[in-house]
Amino acid sequence: MFTEAEEKYYYDGDDLGAVYAKNKTVFKVWSPYANSVSVLLYHTCKDENPYRRMPMKKNRKGVWEKVANGDLEGVFYTYEVVKDDVAIETIDIYAKSAGANGAMGMVICPENLNPAGWGNYKLPPVRSYTDAIVYELHVRDFSIDESGHFCYRGRFLAFVEKGLINDAGDCVGIDHLKELGITHVQLQPVFDFQTIDETLVHKPQFNWGYDPLNFNLPEGSYSTNPYSGHSRVAEFKRLVHALHCAGIRVIMDVVYNHTYATADSPFNKTYPKYYYRLCGPNNEYFSNGSGCGNEIATERKMVRKFIIDSLCYWTKEYLIDGFRFDLMGLYDIETLNIAEKKLKEINPDIILYGEGWTGGGSALEDGKRAMKLNARHTPGYGFFSDDFRDTVKGNNFENRSKGYVNGAEGNEEYVKEVMCGRIPHPQLPNLNTYAWAVSPCQTVNYVEVHDNLTLWDKLCYTNPTDPIEIRIKMDKMAAAMVMLSQGIALIQAGQEFLRTKPLPGGAFDHNSYNSPDIVNSIKWNRKTEYSYVYRYYKGLIEFRKAHSALRMSTAEEIGQNMRFFDKLPGRIVGFGLYNDNELDEIAVFFNPTPYDVKMYAFGEYKVYIDGNNAGTVPMYTVCGEYLLPPYSTMVMGKKNEEPQPDENTADGQQ
Repeated sequence: MFTEAEEKYYYDGDDLGAVYAKNKTVFKVWSPYANSVSVLLYHTCKDENPYRRMPMKKNRKGVWEKVANGDLEGVFYTYEVVKDDVAIETIDIYAKSAGANGAMGMVICPENLNPAGWGNYKLPPVRSYTDAIVYELHVRDFSIDESGHFCYRGRFLAFVEKGLINDAGDCVGIDHLKELGITHVQLQPVFDFQTIDETLVHKPQFNWGYDPLNFNLPEGSYSTNPYSGHSRVAEFKRLVHALHCAGIRVIMDVVYNHTYATADSPFNKTYPKYYYRLCGPNNEYFSNGSGCGNEIATERKMVRKFIIDSLCYWTKEYLIDGFRFDLMGLYDIETLNIAEKKLKEINPDIILYGEGWTGGGSALEDGKRAMKLNARHTPGYGFFSDDFRDTVKGNNFENRSKGYVNGAEGNEEYVKEVMCGRIPHPQLPNLNTYAWAVSPCQTVNYVEVHDNLTLWDKLCYTNPTDPIEIRIKMDKMAAAMVMLSQGIALIQAGQEFLRTKPLPGGAFDHNSYNSPDIVNSIKWNRKTEYSYVYRYYKGLIEFRKAHSALRMSTAEEIGQNMRFFDKLPGRIVGFGLYNDNELDEIAVFFNPTPYDVKMYAFGEYKVYIDGNNAGTVPMYTVCGEYLLPPYSTMVMGKKNEEPQPDENTADGQQ
């Protein structure tokens, strides 16, 4: 259907949109089958009528162009696209900023909006994706609750506020992130999304942001002035700068797989149906692999170009350190591999990963999809391991389904498989057939994200009669499994102090995409209430960062340096890690049972993590017989002064 557009009108220039200079602005838009296109200029984004209309000239590649002389910085603009005598007004899909509700683009000079010291910080190089400890965070959730005492509640600028404390005096905000020790913040969508009315910025409104409108500019409701295109750009840059200065990299959650609107989206107004996959006998329907009414045709040349141009723009202009792709199974493999190459030319340390599934049946061929099962074809991308999530805490879509930490039995082999990153391992023959990852860099291990129940709420459903102390032990064991696994470690904001999303009547919200702040906000006083849980998470992170054996980057390393112990008591899983930068052996054991289990250590081992505490300083020593307490993790290590026989191990028996 679009073969001619693909072959005849492909445009490879890097100047689509409004390219600003002090003495002129060059407007370019690709719309090969329009009869005419004009640029409309507005003084403010509230104006109903343009003050100037400028017809554009079409070149042979289907690009309409207009050079407007003079300094247009701060001027708002749209395109009027005429096809078959029907005129439709739309924002530029390449717009770099916009007014309220993203209806009009704004001409800006982005570098003039850089904060002081922009780009001067030097973050240490990233050795491997597996060095990343990712913290998923929603901008509004972070600061909207009164317990955080933020000045800029729900705004980008909350991230620049230092020295804040909760009601009990514990640090919150960016100071908390730095104290916790995470390496990357994964921001839920911060591009301009559609369902929040930015003209009512002081009215409580919430959405996760998976309803895209404009892909190349920040969300206005998170700025202090949505009417100003300067505000959203400058303030988001200050957020990035503040996190970088705190030693934390920034990952953007991006949703190029669909748009909120379809027929009246900016894409469709610019070139009807081209940007979307179609289905039906005559390709008359929009394919709905996203479950949101449409899916973007990433495999088409100018769609691919748009996505890659957008990713490169965020990386260059906003110094973004990584991208998390929503419903990555809707992207074609070729597009992602080209994007990876271009992005790593800009930032060699960039991290790329996403959801290896779709939201429904897609018109894209199975073999071309960036699915988890096709991971070997996109080796530069990580994939969320729903295998890990469901093995540890139970089926994500069944509230009362149990996993390893909360009572499921007989899944010890699955635990071993997910702990080694779901890559082939010499002791786990099933993985020779069913492994989907080719390296631990492709495995994102987690037990909680914004979707579905929080870990704590899941435990409340699966173990309602267990005392809270037992459920907390289960939570801590699940967190330990994330931090002691091979792959990329990820937690959700607030998980470190038992984040919960309660509903009236005692239920919990499993899909809080537009639920009120009382459900979604980070309750900073919980950090104090569950300070011992927070300290445990913090200690786990410290230990992971300190030991290279927990962050191996190839399948070969794991095969050689991770050994699962045999002949352990029922339901106990244990393994040894070798070739560490600090210790000659690290021994890890999990006990999900309600019983003390007798174990035996051949030699003297120092314990760094148990069911109560975690950190990099050894707490005590075990030698010979010892007990592995109920619902607990134990991590011990030894540094041999002299070579030891191979049989020396912390392997145990009842």
